Amino acid sequence: MGKRIFSTVLLWTIVGSVLWFTRTTGAIVLTTLISVLTLREFYVLMHGAGYDPFDKFGMTFGAAITLGPWLHSRFGLPADLFLAFSTVIFAIRLLGERTPETRVEALASTLFGIIYVPFMLSYLVAIITPLPGDTLTADGRLLLALWLVAVAKFCDTGALLTGLAIGRHKMSPQISPKKTWEGAAGGICTSMGVGALIAWLARDHFPPHLTPGVAALLAAPIGAVAIVADLIESVIKRRANIKDSGSTIPGIGGMFDLSDSIILVAPLGYLIFRLP
Repeated sequence: MGKRIFSTVLLWTIVGSVLWFTRTTGAIVLTTLISVLTLREFYVLMHGAGYDPFDKFGMTFGAAITLGPWLHSRFGLPADLFLAFSTVIFAIRLLGERTPETRVEALASTLFGIIYVPFMLSYLVAIITPLPGDTLTADGRLLLALWLVAVAKFCDTGALLTGLAIGRHKMSPQISPKKTWEGAAGGICTSMGVGALIAWLARDHFPPHLTPGVAALLAAPIGAVAIVADLIESVIKRRANIKDSGSTIPGIGGMFDLSDSIILVAPLGYLIFRLP
């Protein structure tokens, strides 16, 4: 627990420093780096499950797909172009580089990884990227992205602490034996509190309708989806028979263990914020 707390504080310090000094550019670079490292660990899990994805090409295209909204705003490239192009490349490579017994699994695991990680996280880049005629400032978009990440990640922390304190009823013992319904409720309440607090602190930059009360209500479904995302990662790890996706972060695990809850909430946040 001590290592986890230290790592959490250190990570938030690093993220806060990057955002403070580099603003939009740093946030987009950081999101892309997290996306690529998460996809790398996802492919390691796929290898552990007996599949053979095109991991190097997958990570290359994954970076471009994550940056899709930014590339669209800067150069007019369709945001989904790299997803379609990567599918073509993988289909061609599949015919000569995999055995008949592994071809379907190789293609499926490669493309699922690209869709589940970079494509989903591209919505976080879409939230961050300023557009012409924006009603929000660049800092306002950055704070919305920070609100979304904080609401998702503090749900993890709240669920863990509440589960340790009063957790009794198992949520999904076959997938994640330590998760409880009491912990989930505590996590969602924590998300609501964090969402309201950030909305109040950033009230001069947030859209007028996103008051602390509204932010607390919106944080509830985001917290719930963050819990689902964590369970999905557990499903993937159990299929690969691997406990942690990596050991990059002491007390937490790998990058996938860090980013799992953000993956599913990124498009949900984009929808909730109703950004162009």
